[in-house]
Amino acid sequence: MKFQERLDKDTNWKQMCKVDISNKRVLNNPYMSTVPALQAHTRGTAYTHQTYALTNEAVTINQSQNLGNFIDRADLAQQTYVSMMDLAELQGQLIDEQLETDMLVNHAMWTDFDNASIGGAAGNIAVSASTIDDIIRGVKREIREANGTSLMNRNGVGFVWRAADFEVLEAYVQGNGFTEADKALKNGTVEGFRYLGCDHYVSNLHATGHVFAGVKKLFHLGILQDTYGQVIYDQEPATADGPLSGVGIVSRIDWEFVGWNNTKTLLFDVLVS
Repeated sequence: MKFQERLDKDTNWKQMCKVDISNKRVLNNPYMSTVPALQAHTRGTAYTHQTYALTNEAVTINQSQNLGNFIDRADLAQQTYVSMMDLAELQGQLIDEQLETDMLVNHAMWTDFDNASIGGAAGNIAVSASTIDDIIRGVKREIREANGTSLMNRNGVGFVWRAADFEVLEAYVQGNGFTEADKALKNGTVEGFRYLGCDHYVSNLHATGHVFAGVKKLFHLGILQDTYGQVIYDQEPATADGPLSGVGIVSRIDWEFVGWNNTKTLLFDVLVS
């Protein structure tokens, strides 16, 4: 089915997020919030047991949107412009776009990264050929300073740029180095290419002045399994005035994003002008 084929396609949110598709109502994130420390010890003397604290964060998956389309039975038979499968594919595309929009609009869940983070004055960063590499290196430095090296090495680092930023990055790649520059000059760059040890994506759905970057698979997305990827074909859908002669095509998505406190220092809201 085109709807499910569309949902199976690669997306920025699948690349950047830890995606949990299940029928859970609550996502939990238990972690040790106070870590015990080593203590001085003298041979033959007593010691004390060190204490620690456990914390659990939780978020409820209760955000929901749906989309229903109706096709009159005669139109379904006569017109050739839009079929039921076309509408189902469109619904899948709109669901993907909604998840990406919501991922990017939740930038308040990440750590601010502004011009001061790359050695300039406080304020938003003007993305240019002279700052694009500083941004990438600066994000990696901040991850290391937040003790995120092992997670960075395991999961990788990703950037979701705006289209204009991605163009600046492409020009930078083409103008620097040898092998990589030659490849970029010959073939151009495509979304998801790897450069300076990071994966680079592009989106037109950013909130104004914000770019998403950080360790991949940490920003958590919970999706309700039994409503995701399901299309209901409603024959003769009922209304307050009676049934309609046609077919209703209905899909929905139930989801929630969360940036957990113990990993939000590895997720960045890159403030750009």
